[in-house]
Amino acid sequence: MTRNLADFPVEILAAHGVGAQHPDDFVVALPEAEPDAVCAAVKAQRESLRNPPKTVEELLAILEAQGLPQFVARLRPFAAVL
Repeated sequence: MTRNLADFPVEILAAHGVGAQHPDDFVVALPEAEPDAVCAAVKAQRESLRNPPKTVEELLAILEAQGLPQFVARLRPFAAVL
């Protein structure tokens, strides 16, 4: 998993039986597959941010700015429990 896919050519990785995947592509399906576990993990992460504390929207904005827009879009319907 890397945001730097350009440095991991598909053909070279395939020769070793592995592939590279962007973090957003990796986590995007998790909220639908395991909504309770994902919501609990995101909530715990948000609650651990105390200096300063973050609202749900602030945390989602941070995750989006860090390159996880698909994941954030899938999390938004769960905002009330985050």
